[in-house]
Amino acid sequence: MPQDLPPFDTPDLARVIEALPPIMLDRLPYGCIRIDKQQMVALYSEAERQLSGSGSRQRLNLHFFTEVAPCMDDPAFRGRISQALEQGHVDLEFGWVGDFDDAERSLRVRVQSASGGGCWIFLLREQR
Repeated sequence: MPQDLPPFDTPDLARVIEALPPIMLDRLPYGCIRIDKQQMVALYSEAERQLSGSGSRQRLNLHFFTEVAPCMDDPAFRGRISQALEQGHVDLEFGWVGDFDDAERSLRVRVQSASGGGCWIFLLREQR
């Protein structure tokens, strides 16, 4: 990975990501999504499009859990994020199975508060 791109395990990854030019987010070796307080997609990186196999469909300004990733609209994923957002701070990491490209693929998920509200969702896929 180029030195100017933060690794997935970077402490306080959200702050590091927010300091990067947006074009750099498309070059990350993991997916990067920002949702606002209403869980609407504010950023959906090109890296996430390619890595997930989700294609070029519109993502911005859509509700993440109902219109973009309904497979993640359950208590184990959305529930954790919603509860953390209600408490005012999000810093979660957990495993998840499923992807557009491969429904059985294992993912590492990091979710952290975004400046100004909402949160960042980072998705690292296991190597095949």
